[in-house]
Amino acid sequence: MFSDSDHAAMQQALALAARGMFTTTPNPRVGCVLIRDGEVIGQGYTQPAGQDHAEIQAMKDALSRGIDPRGATAYVTLEPCSHFGRTPPCADALVRAGIARVVAAMEDPNPSVSGRGLQRLRDAGIDVRCGLLEKEARDLNIGFVSRMTRGTPWVRVKVAASIDGGTALHDGTSQWITGQAARDDGHAWRARACAILTGIGTVRDDNPELTVRAIPTPRQPQRVLVDSRLDVPLDARMLARDTGDFAKPVLIFCAVDDVPRRKALEARGAEVVVLPNPHGKVELRQMLEALGQRGINELHVEAGHKLNGSLIREGCADELLIYLAPKLLGDAQGMFNLPPLARLDDAPAFHWHDVRQIGDDLRLIARRARPQS
Repeated sequence: MFSDSDHAAMQQALALAARGMFTTTPNPRVGCVLIRDGEVIGQGYTQPAGQDHAEIQAMKDALSRGIDPRGATAYVTLEPCSHFGRTPPCADALVRAGIARVVAAMEDPNPSVSGRGLQRLRDAGIDVRCGLLEKEARDLNIGFVSRMTRGTPWVRVKVAASIDGGTALHDGTSQWITGQAARDDGHAWRARACAILTGIGTVRDDNPELTVRAIPTPRQPQRVLVDSRLDVPLDARMLARDTGDFAKPVLIFCAVDDVPRRKALEARGAEVVVLPNPHGKVELRQMLEALGQRGINELHVEAGHKLNGSLIREGCADELLIYLAPKLLGDAQGMFNLPPLARLDDAPAFHWHDVRQIGDDLRLIARRARPQS
């Protein structure tokens, strides 16, 4: 169905889409390549929300070269949109431009599009194919797919540990278990996320900024805190307003509406959301739904073993990003606070997605083994 040249063109489109890794949220990362007579005549990728989508960028690129894109094949990593959002429909623009063939990596999981863009192109007489390098395209937009199909972000739990699973000494000391290369790699994962989540225990022990510092990034992710009783100190570093360009306030989810504390935190620029569960803790599933409603595609978690364990126990963790250092900590805090199991079959199951060495450390990526939503 697809030729070698089709594969090569889509690989190029995927590479372009990856250029929007840190900038397109809440929109998906999309790349587009226009080819005619075996030559690239235009290319582009989706710009920040409200600006051009990949297809428009590619057609503008062709026109800037003095080339009319009529008769070209458009290779696009996601189905062209068919609805009016912040920008007009890309499917209509492709039709008006006289594009002869469209090859899409995957259908758009957005219910407002989901096949309608491809059908609009077919109705206009364009040769449409879909499904080329779909897995790669899905991985690139795993958070967007999650938000569109489940209403919640893709939750990635990051942990740095020793070979024997220790994440901190009993006094809370954890800096630094892994080496610089692994820490820099962790910042790259922070940068691609829409939001970074931590818990009050981590704030007490480490007082993190929760910012991207090790790599260049045009925007900082939203910072989110789970703090059931609003115990966060008002001088916590993550509440500081002078550590970067934060268009959004720190978002704090709590279980008890302590009005004086809430007002004090709001005076520091934070936004407080009360979402209690029956046990006096934050209702995590509702928290994820609230983040999905705010356009959060990927949620990057850097928390302690208690919150990590709660996310896994309640089925909220989709992916584990684990850095293992070649050292032993012995009797130390673990990665996940989970209850004892009565049966091995009850163990939360994951499958290996990627394993590689980063500097002196090992990076393991495991994804939850469960049916696709």
